[in-house]
Amino acid sequence: MKIVTRFAPSPTGYIHIGNVRSAIYPYLLARQAGENGIMILRIEDTDRARHVEGATELIEDTLEWLGLNWDEGPIVGGPHRPYFQSERQEIYHRWARKLIESGRAYADPTPPEQIEAYRKECSAKKIPFLYRNFRPKDTPEWQPGIPLRFKAEPRPYTWHDEVMGDLSAGPEIQDDIILIKRDGYPTYNFAHIVDDAEMGVTHVMRGAEYLSSTPNYLALYDALGLERPKLVSLPHILAPQGNKKLGKRDGAKSVTEYRDDGILSEAMLNYLACLGWNDGTEQEIYTKDELIQRFSLDHIQSSGARYDETKLLWYNGQWLRRIYDEQGPEALYARTTRFWPESASSYDDAYKLKVLSIIYDRLKTLSDLRVMTDYFFADPVIDLDMLTNNKFLKKLSESTIEELLKQTIQKLTDLKDWQADSLQQALNELLLETGRKPAELFSLIRIALSFAPFSPALNLTLEVLGRDTSLSRLNAVARSI
Repeated sequence: MKIVTRFAPSPTGYIHIGNVRSAIYPYLLARQAGENGIMILRIEDTDRARHVEGATELIEDTLEWLGLNWDEGPIVGGPHRPYFQSERQEIYHRWARKLIESGRAYADPTPPEQIEAYRKECSAKKIPFLYRNFRPKDTPEWQPGIPLRFKAEPRPYTWHDEVMGDLSAGPEIQDDIILIKRDGYPTYNFAHIVDDAEMGVTHVMRGAEYLSSTPNYLALYDALGLERPKLVSLPHILAPQGNKKLGKRDGAKSVTEYRDDGILSEAMLNYLACLGWNDGTEQEIYTKDELIQRFSLDHIQSSGARYDETKLLWYNGQWLRRIYDEQGPEALYARTTRFWPESASSYDDAYKLKVLSIIYDRLKTLSDLRVMTDYFFADPVIDLDMLTNNKFLKKLSESTIEELLKQTIQKLTDLKDWQADSLQQALNELLLETGRKPAELFSLIRIALSFAPFSPALNLTLEVLGRDTSLSRLNAVARSI
C-alpha cells in the first residue's frame, strides 16, 4: 500500500514541541513504508497577517537538524508544486467553483459587523451561534473581495480515527464555514482538504484539537466527491502540571532554543517520538532507524502526554554517553564546538578532548561544558569560604587545612609518573599518612584545584590539569590561608 503523509506547518513564528511531534509521526510512517512511502512538507502560509519573515527557513532548518528529510516540498520540489499555499490560489479557486456549480457554496456579502450582531443575538438567547441559521437569501455572483461560504446540509456523521477509534457526531455542529476569505486566500478548513486531495495524501495526522471540526471536513469531502483519507488524531502534549495543553507560558522553549542549549537532535527526536507513543515494551532509548521499524499507529495513546523537561534532559544525558561510548570520543567532541567556555579558545583540540573524556558522563547538555570545565582552562578565583563552609571541611581549623595542603603538595611533587593510576595510588597513600577520611582530604584537594561545585574523579582531574598547573594552584591556596 502506498502511504503519503504530510507535515503542514504555518510560518507564524518559532517551531515548538507540539509542531515537531506532528512532523515526527508522519515521517516515521512514511519511512516505514520504504519505497512506497512519501513525506510531503507543505507550508500553510495563507494567514498573511500572522506570517513571520524567516519562519519557513526556521521550519526547514529544524526538520533537517532532526533528520526528518522530506520527499516533496520546498527546496526539493516535486510533482505537486508549488508547496506554499499562498502560491496555490488558482487551484483553490478551481475547486471552489465546483462547489458553486453544484450549489454547495455561495458568496456572502454580509458585513462583519452584521455577523457580530448575529453572534451577540445568539449569546443573549444562550443558544449556539450557527451561521447557517442566518444564511443570506440573496447572494451575488462570487468574485474576489467577497467571502465564499460552504452551504452545509447537516446530517449525522460517523468515522473512524486511527487513534481515537469509531466516532460520531450529529448535525448540530455543522455550519456554513468560510472557504475563501475576503482577501482571496483560502481558510485552513478548505485549503488542507484540497491540497491533501491534489497531493494524494493517504494519512492526515494532526492534533486532537481538530476533532471537533471533523464533521465539517467530512461534509466537504462528500460535497467534493473525495475519498476520505485515514484520519489520525495526535494526543495533546500537556503542560508539566498535566492540566492543560502545553503553551508558550508553560516554560517549553522552541526547538531551536533547545538545540542552542545543547540538546542533541537524537535525544529530541527520541523524547518527542515517545511522548504519546510506545511500542509496548520497556525500551526508552531508540535510534531513528529503530523508531522507523517499531512505529505503529495503534500504539499512539489517545490521552494527553505530559511534557517533562527533566525527562528530556535524561534522554540527552543518555545520548551523550551513547555517542561517546559507541561512536567514539571524537564523534561527541565534534558536537561541542559552540559550547566550550571562552577561556578554552586558546587550547588545542587534543587538550579539550581530554577534558571531555573525563567530564562527558556528567553532562546533561552540551552547554554544561561552559560552567563545568572553565577551571581546566583558567585558574579559578580562590574562594576560602568555599573551603571553610564545605560540609566535610568546616570542622577543620585553618592550620589543619594548611598542613593537609602542604602534605599533598609534597606527595605530588615527589611523584615521578603523572598518570591516573599513579596519582590514585599516591592519593590513597596520602589518606593513610594523614589519617583523614576520603571525603575530607579529597574534597579539600578538589576544591583547591577547581573552586567549582563539581569536578570529575580527582586523579583524572589532576592528570588532565598536569603537574605544573595542579601544584601551582595547590600552592596558591596554601599561601592564601
